[in-house]
Amino acid sequence: MNSDADEGWSLVVPLKPLALAKSRLASAAGARLRPRLALAFAEDTVGAVLSCARVRDVVVVTDDPTAGAALAALGARIVPDVPSAGLNAALAHGVGAVRERWPHARVAALNADLPALRTAELTRVLDVARKFPRAFLSDAAEIGTTFLSAGPGVELEPAFGGASRLRHLSSGAVEIRLTGVDSVRRDVDTGEDLAAARALGLGPRTAARWLPVAG
Repeated sequence: MNSDADEGWSLVVPLKPLALAKSRLASAAGARLRPRLALAFAEDTVGAVLSCARVRDVVVVTDDPTAGAALAALGARIVPDVPSAGLNAALAHGVGAVRERWPHARVAALNADLPALRTAELTRVLDVARKFPRAFLSDAAEIGTTFLSAGPGVELEPAFGGASRLRHLSSGAVEIRLTGVDSVRRDVDTGEDLAAARALGLGPRTAARWLPVAG
């Protein structure tokens, strides 16, 4: 096997400009707090990923300078969203940036809005994903997708957005069915989602911004 495939995973995390991110949270968080929460979600997500021993590097695809600076300070590599053509184009671009450096890398796309993410749970998902050419994990609602992986020499073929679980299934990706990985599945789009993430245990940056408000 190629040596760069053995060095660990490269994860690609896409992030919209903060002014546009998490629009459905506005009713719960307000216009001023919403972009700050979007950044906190990404910081907690990336921080947990970087703590995972299975992960070699994290590429964040974003054009937001504030988010880029904050996530680079954590240790992520920031790649501008050159395609500027939506989520899946950004993910494909991020994978391209990884494989320019490591042509045979194992890659995975991960949502940026997993504020309760636990490193141990991500490790379990990565260990299962390693067994398949392509694999994915559905979100908590079992409609969307929070994680999609591709092994060495395999195209990621991202189809995120809306009912992406069925699209990833129909594309031939294997669905990872694990219990006890709720934090990897709990993305946050609404106030109800954030309450569910809080029940799992929010990461430190999200907790610092949200708990004083939520009480």
